[in-house]
Amino acid sequence: MLFRFLLALACGLGLSFSAAAATPNVVTSVKPLQLIAAAVLDGIAEPEVLLPPTASPHNYALRPSDRRRIAGADRLYWVGPDLERFLQHLLDSQPGARRLDQLPGLTLRSYAGDHHEHDAHGHDDHDHAPGTIDPHIWLSTANAGVIARWMAADLAQLHPEHAARLQANAADFSARLEQLQSALQEQLQPLAGKPYFVFHDAYGYLEDSVGLRPLGVFSLSVEVQPGARHLHDLRQQLTAAGPSCVFREPQFPTERIATLSTGLAVHEAELDPLGMTLPTAAGSYEQLMIALGNALAGCLEQL
Repeated sequence: MLFRFLLALACGLGLSFSAAAATPNVVTSVKPLQLIAAAVLDGIAEPEVLLPPTASPHNYALRPSDRRRIAGADRLYWVGPDLERFLQHLLDSQPGARRLDQLPGLTLRSYAGDHHEHDAHGHDDHDHAPGTIDPHIWLSTANAGVIARWMAADLAQLHPEHAARLQANAADFSARLEQLQSALQEQLQPLAGKPYFVFHDAYGYLEDSVGLRPLGVFSLSVEVQPGARHLHDLRQQLTAAGPSCVFREPQFPTERIATLSTGLAVHEAELDPLGMTLPTAAGSYEQLMIALGNALAGCLEQL
């Protein structure tokens, strides 16, 4: 009797371990990719994100715990070295890593070099040379759909027992993306031509899809205080623009904006392309894009 009990227990544990092993262990480099992966894996697994909420992918330093998470992942999805430079050397030898900026079907844009990006202290981590690919590919809803469908196919090969659910999730997500894009166009296209400035040339995919374009990109170092001459040049541009919006990002010191805009007809607002301010264990890709649309519209409608 005891032998039969132990045998049944062992078989049960074996089945439990097998079922646990069948759950995809997915890690993404940045939160926007996690949000796309979460839509694909809905009802199957919860993908993790490598970078902490306030970290920048341009200059993040991996911790030993990060390396263990990467080594233990079935899949690690990242954009590519133009965004996560810190990952390139490690992921080139990681069999489960999948680079997304080379997927077939993506619409890629290059930095044209005509946006007059100004840097207070030489080239910093947000400078992008003309002719290089804009790595913020998730800010195109069309690209998000391509990524989701590719993830579903990739994970279905790894876990065929989940193939039907993965494909259904990707199809449902793609349908929601079409509705999202229509809403963004309805909200933002009437604001084309309104003057605004950004501190990071990150929004081209979204801007292209709704007809917006900034007057300039002020690339200031987060760590280094800009000099008086540089601030004077930027204030001259803001003065010449007249009433305009200036969009910072969550990690950017608000006092820098105040220094630039004091006494000028400048409205300030925040854009969060990485979803840093979304709840750590919640949120969706749609929420990320809706927040960007609302921030843009909320400021530009005041002009």
